[in-house]
Amino acid sequence: MSVESDVQSGAAATAAPPAPGNPALLGLATFLPGALSLGLWLVGYLPASDLGAIAPAVIFSSGLFLMIACVWASRLGASAVAAIFGTFSAFWLSLGFLIVAVTSSWVGLTETSAPLPTFLLAWLIVFVALTAATLRLPLVFTAGFVFVCIAVALVLASVLTGNALFQTLGGVSVFVFCAIFAYIWIDGMTQELGGKAMPMGNAITR
Repeated sequence: MSVESDVQSGAAATAAPPAPGNPALLGLATFLPGALSLGLWLVGYLPASDLGAIAPAVIFSSGLFLMIACVWASRLGASAVAAIFGTFSAFWLSLGFLIVAVTSSWVGLTETSAPLPTFLLAWLIVFVALTAATLRLPLVFTAGFVFVCIAVALVLASVLTGNALFQTLGGVSVFVFCAIFAYIWIDGMTQELGGKAMPMGNAITR
């Protein structure tokens, strides 16, 4: 064996293991299709009768791949990231199941059933708690979570009052938090490819 091959073998043995990667890049990217589909339905771009059309994006993009990002983050020991992705995965999967159940008359639910207020109220409480629990994150994350809470609250108000304006405003709020999370995703991709970090804002709580 030559000296050169010995050196190469030694270098390979002592080389650092590959970086574990960033699950947020997957989680944020796959969060957007389901959220944007919901926002488009809320603002009336899709007919009200076509609610079932958003189920694939809600379940298989936002729900399933956020679960994958959650498991990935958990394996890296990033418990807070895993908790955030897991929470949103649970929301999208449960929303997708609810949509399919209502439009397909599963588990006794029909289009005249009214499970939505309870569902929305429960998740509003969870998202408010999540926002409060993550105030140590940069401000842009808090802003995104706040608009998630606003969107859910507006849709809940629309369901309880029958006022379509609240639903439309809820859709607009969905687009706002999609823009915020897209900004965070672009920042992550930019840094992953060797670029500079984008401004994220100071955390509210230190």
